[in-house]
Amino acid sequence: MTREEAIAKIEAACKVIALEMMKVTPTARHLDDEATTADIVKASYQLTIELEIIKKKLIQLKGNDDSTIL
Repeated sequence: MTREEAIAKIEAACKVIALEMMKVTPTARHLDDEATTADIVKASYQLTIELEIIKKKLIQLKGNDDSTIL
């Protein structure tokens, strides 16, 4: 697997995860348990932050592509 293929595969996985994470908070609000809902919303937010870190690292990695250096 090339670097570009690895980046593309990770980006695709991040997109799927992000789309699924968007379902968690609205669904958690139907649990009828404030403490559990709050914990799930907090954890979901933290996971989203970590996912954004992965995406930013990939953007930085693509920006450091040696093929653009003459």
